[in-house]
Amino acid sequence: MRIPVIDTPDFLTLTDISRKEMESLFEFSAKLKRYVHKGKFPSLLKNRTLAMIFEKNSTRTRVSFETGMIQLGGHALFLSSSEIQQGRGESVADTARVLSRYNDAIMIRTFAHSKVEELAKWAEIPVINGLSDSFHPCQALADYFTIWERESDISNVKLAYIGDGNNVANSLLIGAAMLGVDISIASPKGFEPEMAVVEKAYKMASRTSSHITITNDINRAVEGADYLYTDVWISMGQEKETAKKKKIFAKYKITDELIARTGRDTKIMHCLPAHRGEEITDSVMDGGHSIVFDQAENRMHCQKAIMCALMRR
Repeated sequence: MRIPVIDTPDFLTLTDISRKEMESLFEFSAKLKRYVHKGKFPSLLKNRTLAMIFEKNSTRTRVSFETGMIQLGGHALFLSSSEIQQGRGESVADTARVLSRYNDAIMIRTFAHSKVEELAKWAEIPVINGLSDSFHPCQALADYFTIWERESDISNVKLAYIGDGNNVANSLLIGAAMLGVDISIASPKGFEPEMAVVEKAYKMASRTSSHITITNDINRAVEGADYLYTDVWISMGQEKETAKKKKIFAKYKITDELIARTGRDTKIMHCLPAHRGEEITDSVMDGGHSIVFDQAENRMHCQKAIMCALMRR
């Protein structure tokens, strides 16, 4: 099976790959997905090992990477911050160099994006960003793959994101700008995506004809949207802000009424976990517009594609 070639040693943000490389990863992910659905598991990473560092808890990231490695014939090692020496003061550089002697790649799910970058600086093996406070590239890759497999031309799509301008929103912005997808993000004032990311996305969009809208107006954002996307209002590490953010974000919720305002047969996306009744209603999550669980499944297929591209050099 031909594995995509990508010209990067690591996958820290979507900008590490080109549009052409992203599309080749989509095609390979689709092929891997078909194999899984047929009960076939080519051992493309036989005897390879992935070290998985978790400083943030996870369901989808851990299970999708671990199961994905097993399906590819390899092994994944779960390393929580409380169980490795980094949690007791060992430097990121030393951790990177040691893990490089034992493993074929490292995946890290952490807080500061600078830690991901430092790990990649010192590691002698590929590093994959499983999530940082600034970016969630694996999620965005799976999100756009989920749209890509439904569309004849992804550049004709409008995606509307409703909620906190967080790591997911940042990565969706970059992905839209790369692929020529129109994107509108509606967030409460003061909770918009990072300005540096927005500016980078605008520059990229000028080359791909992607139309970007950053607004506080939900109705403006969702008009004509083919896909509506949301995420939890309170990200990990922000628990002290729960009461405040619930009040501020109360109107930034995907409901059946909001779907009707799009004027289209709009599909609903959520990166999960969902706080039902907050950012999304039960009727939407479980309704006919929802592709949330297809989206969740695609995390594994896309991450398998990334791991193969990075580890089979």
